[in-house]
Amino acid sequence: MSLEACAELVSRGDPDRFLAAMAAPPEARARLLPIYAFNLEIARAPWVSPEPMIGQMRLQFWRDVLAEIEAGAAPRAHEVVRPLAGVLAETGLEAGLLDDMVRARWADLERAPFADAAALGAYLDATAGNLMWASVAALGGGESFEEPARAVGRASGLAGWLLAVPELEARGWPAQPPELAGLIEAARADLARARATRFGPGLPAIRAGWRAEAVLARAARRPEAIAAGRLEGSDFARRGSLLVKSLTGRW
Repeated sequence: MSLEACAELVSRGDPDRFLAAMAAPPEARARLLPIYAFNLEIARAPWVSPEPMIGQMRLQFWRDVLAEIEAGAAPRAHEVVRPLAGVLAETGLEAGLLDDMVRARWADLERAPFADAAALGAYLDATAGNLMWASVAALGGGESFEEPARAVGRASGLAGWLLAVPELEARGWPAQPPELAGLIEAARADLARARATRFGPGLPAIRAGWRAEAVLARAARRPEAIAAGRLEGSDFARRGSLLVKSLTGRW
């Protein structure tokens, strides 16, 4: 029931965010890892069983947990719940913001194709956008950072979505909506605008989007690489770019 348990979960299940968190100062890391572990739990929930009801039960568990935390109840004895409850109590982060992330994951259960790029964009805002804003807010980022943080989150979420397209389609989710090229270009433009923002204490959270621009640029240049699963780039370049950004204070 500790930060170490959250770190282990994120290390195994979300290595990019784990690397970004480990590059953060210890006090920021202690707030980010429980949030990232929570995100991993709800992202996994719809995929644990081919039976949608199992996924629904897991997602409802997290909705119940968040309601209990908001009501001031003692947190459940769970390796992620207790650290997460501690972060919410310490930072004043609203449980409702995390609940919005859980509700958005019901779309994962349905496996229905997105009607258009706008529908995918709304899903990315509710999941990755909320996650980035919650992470920035937990580190003390004020309301003026919400929109740029969400923009970085949406772009990062789109990059992750594009990386996952081959696996999603193999699992029965038609993953490429029409107008995807326009969504990619809009995300890159959002990232470019967000770079003018000085995120202050929220910067370690923003670095979780460190791969977004490179992945989106590859997807824009070579759209055929999306379905072929060839957007990754080398592991050396991936880790090296995070190191450079950490050392230079950029994201």
